[in-house]
Amino acid sequence: MSIERVKRLINEPENIRLELKEAVGALPNNLFETICSMLNRDGGDIILGVNDDGVVLGVEESLVSNMVTNLVNLSNNQQKLDPPFILSPQFYQLNGKWIIHIQVPASSQVHKTNNIIFDRSNDGDFKITHPHQIAEIYNRKHNLYTEGTIYPALRFEDFKSELFTKVRNLINNNNATHPWLSLSDQQLLEVAGLWKRDFQTGHEGYTMAAALLFGKDEVIQQIVPHYKIDALVRIKDTYRYDDREYIQTNLIEAYDQLMAFVAKTLSDKFYMEGDQRVSLRTKIFREIVANMIVHREYTNAYPCTFIIYADKIVAENANNPHGNGPIDPNNFTPFPKNPTIAKLFIQLGRVDELGSGVLNVNRLINEYINKGTVQFIEGATFKTIISVSSEAHEKIGGAIGGAIGGAIKRAIERAFEGVTEGVKEKLAALLGVIERNEGNRVPYYKEMTHLPERTIEAYIKRLKDAGLIEFKGDAAQTGGYYLTEKMKSKLK
Repeated sequence: MSIERVKRLINEPENIRLELKEAVGALPNNLFETICSMLNRDGGDIILGVNDDGVVLGVEESLVSNMVTNLVNLSNNQQKLDPPFILSPQFYQLNGKWIIHIQVPASSQVHKTNNIIFDRSNDGDFKITHPHQIAEIYNRKHNLYTEGTIYPALRFEDFKSELFTKVRNLINNNNATHPWLSLSDQQLLEVAGLWKRDFQTGHEGYTMAAALLFGKDEVIQQIVPHYKIDALVRIKDTYRYDDREYIQTNLIEAYDQLMAFVAKTLSDKFYMEGDQRVSLRTKIFREIVANMIVHREYTNAYPCTFIIYADKIVAENANNPHGNGPIDPNNFTPFPKNPTIAKLFIQLGRVDELGSGVLNVNRLINEYINKGTVQFIEGATFKTIISVSSEAHEKIGGAIGGAIGGAIKRAIERAFEGVTEGVKEKLAALLGVIERNEGNRVPYYKEMTHLPERTIEAYIKRLKDAGLIEFKGDAAQTGGYYLTEKMKSKLK
């Protein structure tokens, strides 16, 4: 979240979604009562280091790091928060004083702290003790968050075992000291909120979110038979498509496949964030792709689509709306549609925090596309529309179905007779990425294609041996891969 939004929050009065707390030398004693109540209600923001009147008192600078670490660990500790819901607090310096911001999503589960359920109202946090009040919270969450639907017959054997290694690697890359890294596979699922017990019905087991995130493809199709993501390029053939990716796999690998489709079909542009060179295409579309996956209503059979046209890019998915019409990036309240799925994606480093997609895409879109605009539209379906001016289209175009893409495919066909179609497609995708982004190395092309590093190395060797690419420059520092003159002549 930007410091600008935190400043706006500090100037607002406390309400059902905002709590200001003094915390000069320690975490407030009642902090987890507020966290618990916000998880059980509609989520919200907690800012430490600010009093009830919005006066910034600050947090002792030497204690900030330890307080943030304690917050993360306590939110993951079942003795403090049951079930655990790991939080990702951020800290900022404001007028020379340090403050800590905690974004608390609404949860699809009912939480306790110190074995007491709390709920949130405009008056603050209050204990829930009467059975009918507890039942009301369970009913509200059951009806609102379908990701938490329990499937008692769903077994651990129904999950793809290799995904647990992938998830741990992603978490480790994002946070090498993450507390989940020491857990067994079953413990990880439980702490991530993917196993639950319904205290009303007595049902217990893995949830729809668990199936969607870790399930084998055939298991997902039995639980959600209409689930798919359809990615299309419709630039030349506007009635059918120039290129297509039909995705029906778990959400973790679906993200990779859709990002690979983006890398294959859209060119890139580099951007300096501070002193670091970053890929604008990745920065923008990781937000859009993650939003499609994290906030989709999976019980709705409406198709999820990502379509590249000549003058716009449109992403659309079924939605459980909390408003209607275009979202104002300067004045909106993020609301998770699948908080458990969102929580895991945050730990993987694929989502920064709730609301980051709207803010980051709006901030960067003009850097990527000259005169480009973006709209996020809330309704029965959620639409993201990036409009592209005609003079800017060449900068983001280059779909594989175009003339250059056709030449690349033909070159691969001739050079690799007898190779499977799947390998040919990946070789063509990699060659297309190199054609649009010459002079880079394996780590860059891995990021652009989302193929494993060993696969990239093997494919690059094949392309070199076929005389389609070559390495130029200093092998230790500035060198990179380029199309050979032979390949360039084919494109001409």
